Amino acid sequence: MREVAILGTGMTRFGIWEKKTNTELFAEAALDAIAASGLEPRDMQALFFGNCLGDFEEGQLHMAPFAHSAIGLPVSAPAQRFESACATATVAIRQAALLVAAGVYDVVLAGGTEKANSMGTPLATRTFAMACHAQTETPTGLTFPGVFAMAAHTYSSKYNIPLPELKRDMAEVAVKNHFHGAKNPKAQFQKEITAEMVLGGFMVADPLQLLDCCPFSDGAAAVVITDMKRAKELVAKPVAIAGTGQASGGPLAKQKDLTVVRARVETSRAAFAQAGLTPADVDVIELHDCFTIAEILALEAIGFYGFGEAHGAAARGETRLGGKGPVVNPSGGLKAKGHPIGATGAAQIVEIVEQLREEAGARQVQGAKVGYVDTLGGDFGTVCNIILRRG
Repeated sequence: MREVAILGTGMTRFGIWEKKTNTELFAEAALDAIAASGLEPRDMQALFFGNCLGDFEEGQLHMAPFAHSAIGLPVSAPAQRFESACATATVAIRQAALLVAAGVYDVVLAGGTEKANSMGTPLATRTFAMACHAQTETPTGLTFPGVFAMAAHTYSSKYNIPLPELKRDMAEVAVKNHFHGAKNPKAQFQKEITAEMVLGGFMVADPLQLLDCCPFSDGAAAVVITDMKRAKELVAKPVAIAGTGQASGGPLAKQKDLTVVRARVETSRAAFAQAGLTPADVDVIELHDCFTIAEILALEAIGFYGFGEAHGAAARGETRLGGKGPVVNPSGGLKAKGHPIGATGAAQIVEIVEQLREEAGARQVQGAKVGYVDTLGGDFGTVCNIILRRG
């Protein structure tokens, strides 16, 4: 298997895009990624394209070949759509990396796009919930805020942490990610908040309040993947894909403990084993903070903190820029940067690549050499992790 690297990256600003289609957003990100690679659209040998809800957003299925055409890729390059809920783009990029490593392709364009705001909040909430189990979860009226609200209550009970204390710690996760997002010109929310603002917001699903939740977002992101030998010839600072992992859960009824995401435990083990690294080697992390409690659960399942120990990390300042631990979500995370579900994983990788190339500006993690990407799809059904390091 060949060593694989990221060449160029591209990303739109995340937020609300009323006048651009999914295809137009992705073409913008993709063309930027291709140009940053020192290549042309004709050099792409395949497109791995992520999108979840184009049928509801725009009445458009089978979007990949239309994006392919808009970018100007050769007819010989296949275009494949991926859908793995919020982990969509990470899964697409992992598959691209595996096929480049195997020698099937030499250069692949991968990423994703989404326009959730075009649906409006009621329909977006309903369509997102379609990633829950239709037979056992949907009939109960369960949506993602409800899933993570249950996880928060379980965490509080299991580890004997009073709920008001846990809510304060969760609020500090939001404060930290908005602090980072305020430094990111492509973030949906570029404004700092306080814990009091979080705790004073309206209740979405007890104990989650408005600012515990990530927004609906529009946007796109893309990367170009090739083998390391070629990458060193094309760009000054190639970033290696050191390890990857992907695992699958199932319906919540089959998951014994909502505070321990088994699929994440397994995929992190696989990614670290392939990379020959441990959590102690990681300098910067982009992980799936769809809700504030989700960041806490992810840090524990991956192994950055022991179980029951990560809830106070943000409050102690350990996970923010300048903290003692690996910096978590310097982009602002899903919470502040935004969460266009088909693009999120690609945007996480864009951020880590910029960090490892020392191109992240005001949010730069000094001396970052190893970065970790964690993306969750559905209510713990899919987890995909990618470890990146300086080439």
